[in-house]
Amino acid sequence: MSTGAIIGIIVAVVVVLALVAFALRSRSRSTRLREQFGGEYDRVASDRSKREAERELLDRERRHAELDIRPLSAAQREDYTTRWARVQEKFVDQPGPAVEEADQLITALMADRGYPVDGDNEQRVADLSVRHASTVEHYRTAQSVRAKHTGDGDASTEELREAIVRYRSLFQDLLSDDTKSTDEPTAEHYARDGHNHR
Repeated sequence: MSTGAIIGIIVAVVVVLALVAFALRSRSRSTRLREQFGGEYDRVASDRSKREAERELLDRERRHAELDIRPLSAAQREDYTTRWARVQEKFVDQPGPAVEEADQLITALMADRGYPVDGDNEQRVADLSVRHASTVEHYRTAQSVRAKHTGDGDASTEELREAIVRYRSLFQDLLSDDTKSTDEPTAEHYARDGHNHR
């Protein structure tokens, strides 16, 4: 066999190995994102290509890594728990105002934890989805009921009750998530996934 043929075979093997490594890394990244974001992965991927959806989720991770997410003190946690109990009590006689108050309480809790709350609502949801993917859809649904109620006052008492229950899911998740997750993305994730950490 000639030297040129041997070199050609070696180059072909290297190219095949590189393609296999790329495919495995891509599959590993997809699996990690799917596990982390759960239903949010499917929601984002439903209206764009898989590559675009994963780029969006990786961008969310990068932005989240730059946030200063803080634990609550015991006093803050107790205060929020007391305030939430008042919201639930208020619901009995004033369901609409209670839903409004629940939304304000969630916003205050997010701010105390270090999440930006001044931007648009979609950015808030995107920021929450990194560590609270299992409850972020509850937040979306509760906010849509709130908007319906404040917009034309057409939300039923049952819809308002469901909104309170959904707000409570995120509230409890934010209240109890005081430790940094070991699964939270790091600069190594970004490098491994082929992105530069900003």
